[in-house]
Amino acid sequence: MLRVNKVTFSYEKSKRPVLNEISAEFENGKLYVIMGKSGAGKSTLLSLLAGLDLSTKGVIYFDDENISEMNRDSYRANNIGIVFQGYNLLTNATAIDNVILSMEISDKKLTNIKKTAYEILDSMGIDKQMANRKVLKLSGGEQQRVAIASAIAHNPNIIIADEPTGNLDEETEQEIMKILQRLAHEQNKCVIIVTHSRDVAMYADILWGLSKGNLNYVKN
Repeated sequence: MLRVNKVTFSYEKSKRPVLNEISAEFENGKLYVIMGKSGAGKSTLLSLLAGLDLSTKGVIYFDDENISEMNRDSYRANNIGIVFQGYNLLTNATAIDNVILSMEISDKKLTNIKKTAYEILDSMGIDKQMANRKVLKLSGGEQQRVAIASAIAHNPNIIIADEPTGNLDEETEQEIMKILQRLAHEQNKCVIIVTHSRDVAMYADILWGLSKGNLNYVKN
């Protein structure tokens, strides 16, 4: 699904690369965790995988196609769902409106949008009553569920999550991780999570460690 081949990323006028010739492969049906300390380059790697930034050297392939040569807006709209630590929702809109918006900006032709949005939210544990509340009226855990629903609303192949449980308590963290695990194992998604949490790392099918710009295989 995704193949990273000797990718290096450096900021302009910086002598030290953020990422240094890293290589990895990601496939459907598995939950990947990339673990590292703050500043290790985790978010930078996710930005490259999502096509938000381009590598300085090396190539990232999606289905054997170089993403730097693709229409990256279309690539994200069709194939990538992004879950942010800060939820990245329209807080004055309702949960259902956030999910519908995500569906409408996709290039995919979707039918029965509102019905489908309610069904997706319900699968995340957000019932119809909660779905019609403004996001600001929801708890942190509920907001993250809405964020995941928005990320998968256009049925992407790849779900990328940046510290998705960083703002949550232990019990809610476990609930969110089980949702992401189900998306990988039951819906055959490629789920890639970056985190500094050892508890999150326990859910990984494949675990990588990122340190000083180097990506190292830890376990499967």
